[in-house]
Amino acid sequence: MKTTAALLVATGQPLAIAELSIPPLSPGQVLVEIAFSGACGTQVMEWRGDKGEDKWLPHCMGHEGTGTVLEVGSAVTKVKPGDKVVLSWIKGAGYEAGGAKYDWNGKVVNAGGVTTFQRHAVVSENRLTSFPEHLSMDVGILLGCAAPTGMGAVFNVLQAKPGDTVAVFGVGGVGLNACMAAAFSGATPVIGIDPSPARRALAKSFGCSHVIDPTEADVAAEIRKIVPQGVDLAVEATGLPSVMDQAIHATRQQGGRAVVIGNARAGAQLSLNPAVFNQGKSLLGTWGGDSVPDRDYPRFAKLIGADRFDVRGLLSAPYKLEDTDQALQDLAAGRVGRPLIDMSL
Repeated sequence: MKTTAALLVATGQPLAIAELSIPPLSPGQVLVEIAFSGACGTQVMEWRGDKGEDKWLPHCMGHEGTGTVLEVGSAVTKVKPGDKVVLSWIKGAGYEAGGAKYDWNGKVVNAGGVTTFQRHAVVSENRLTSFPEHLSMDVGILLGCAAPTGMGAVFNVLQAKPGDTVAVFGVGGVGLNACMAAAFSGATPVIGIDPSPARRALAKSFGCSHVIDPTEADVAAEIRKIVPQGVDLAVEATGLPSVMDQAIHATRQQGGRAVVIGNARAGAQLSLNPAVFNQGKSLLGTWGGDSVPDRDYPRFAKLIGADRFDVRGLLSAPYKLEDTDQALQDLAAGRVGRPLIDMSL
C-alpha cells in the first residue's frame, strides 16, 4: 500500500510531497487513515532548523491529528479497525512501538512514534486515544497537542482556581487553550500578551478579559495597572527566553508561579535574577501540560465541546496536504491560530 506525505528533506527548504510505501506493521503499531492534521510551533522549528542538527532526514512530520484505524499489528489491544482516534505526541496507555520506516523510491524515510502530515500513518499504539463521539474530527485535532499542553499547563501544573489572576504570554494555538482553561477555572482577570493583532483579537474571544501588545507597551507596567501586586499565575507559550523572564517577573511575591511551555531554539540560554526565588516565586516546566491522554483528553473534549467558546474560530480555513508549507508559513507569521490540514482535499 502507498500513501502521500509531506516530508522534511532539508531544513529551511520546502517540504517534499512524496509517495511512500507503507511497511508491514510491527508489534504495537497501528495503521491510521488520517482525516485532519494540525500543526504547531514545534513543526515550524523543525522545518526552519531551529532545533539544531536534524539527524533523521528525510523524515515525516506532524504530531497531532484525527483519523480512523485501518489495521493493527500484533500486541495491540487498545484500538481495533474502524475506531476513530486522536493522534498525539504525548504518550498514553498502550504498547510503545517506536517509529516506522517508509520507502520512497528506494530511499528510507524515518518517522517517529506518531506523524500526521500524510494521508496514512503507521503509529505507535500509545500515541492513540479513542475519539470522543460528540466532537467533529476537525476540531478534534486540538486534543492532539494544543489542548493537552495549554489546558494541562493551567489545570494540571498551575492548578488554577476561581479568583486567580492569570497572564498568558503568547496566544497562539497552545496559549489560547491556556486562556480558555483559565476562564473555565474561574480565573479573573485573564491577560493575554501577544504582538499579533489577529491573535489578540482571538484571545478576547477565548477567555481573556485584557490583552497587551508587547510592541507598543511596557508589559510589566501594563500588568501592574491591571493587577498591582502581580498575577498569581503566568503561562509562557512563546519559547523566547526574554519572555520566560517576563513571565516569572509578572507574578506576585510569596506564591506567584509561572510555567514554561514554549520551546526555545537550540542553544538558547535563560538568565534570571535569582532574587525571584527569594521572593517566593516558582518557575515551572512541563511535558505536554503534565497531561495523561486517557485520563485528560475526555475532559478536555467536554470543555472544547461545551459551546462556551467558538473553538472552530481558532482553526484556520482548511489547507490541502500539498499546501502544508504555506500552513507552516502562516503559523510562523501569526496569521492563523492553528492550521487545519484536510486530507480529503
